[in-house]
Amino acid sequence: MKINNLTVIGAGNMGGSIVNGIIKSGYLPASSIFIGAPREATRMQFESKGVKAYEDDRQAAKQSDTIILAVKPSQTKMVMDIIRPELSEDKILISIVSGLYLDKLYDLSGKKSKVFRLMPNTAISIQESMTCIATNEKSEETISLVQELFDQLGKTIVIPEDMMSSATVLASCGTAYALRYARACMEGGIEMGFKADMAQFMTAQTIKGAAQMLLENGNHPEQEIDKVSTPKGITISGLNEMEHNGFSSSIIKGLISAYNKAEKK
Repeated sequence: MKINNLTVIGAGNMGGSIVNGIIKSGYLPASSIFIGAPREATRMQFESKGVKAYEDDRQAAKQSDTIILAVKPSQTKMVMDIIRPELSEDKILISIVSGLYLDKLYDLSGKKSKVFRLMPNTAISIQESMTCIATNEKSEETISLVQELFDQLGKTIVIPEDMMSSATVLASCGTAYALRYARACMEGGIEMGFKADMAQFMTAQTIKGAAQMLLENGNHPEQEIDKVSTPKGITISGLNEMEHNGFSSSIIKGLISAYNKAEKK
């Protein structure tokens, strides 16, 4: 089984990236994707790609058995009130709305849909998202369908809902932390003599390669570090200097600070 049609309510940055990514992946043809969007310019943009766009969210929701809610938190109740008549026990309702818990989503659906709470990150725009999935759904088949859909947009992992704050820090905020590291490497590269564009290219490819090794080999980071850390070598000298200045400690403290902030919301 697979998802045969899809409606995205809200075609902003995240919602639009999902639509574009699914089309690009070939998982669904554009003709099987529908959006609900209030702005005419947005509807015209996606209709030019073969997507059927509706100003009326209820009409958009009526078209599919799988619906993704990608609106602002402040718009959630209003939109759910509109689409609720089109929801049923056979439909999958996926929310990427920040802070919208499963119990609340289930209540807003009229307690008649299979509900999922997802947290993708901004790399979804290039089909490289780390998407965390939480659900109370018991059907492994339904869970697999949602995973398969979002696997077209990167990687997915199913987690308990009470781990969503931790996931937000590690996988969503983590994008910014990784980019700040990249920026620091670029600045160092410039100081060592490279032009900014060359330093950025070298840094980005190096980070990509390091990440790909972890994904493909499954080795602990220290195993890969040991491979390039020779006795009295350049690598270990640089690593030790970074650690003397609190490199790992500052990252961990930053993660915990962000986590504590997320837990208070």
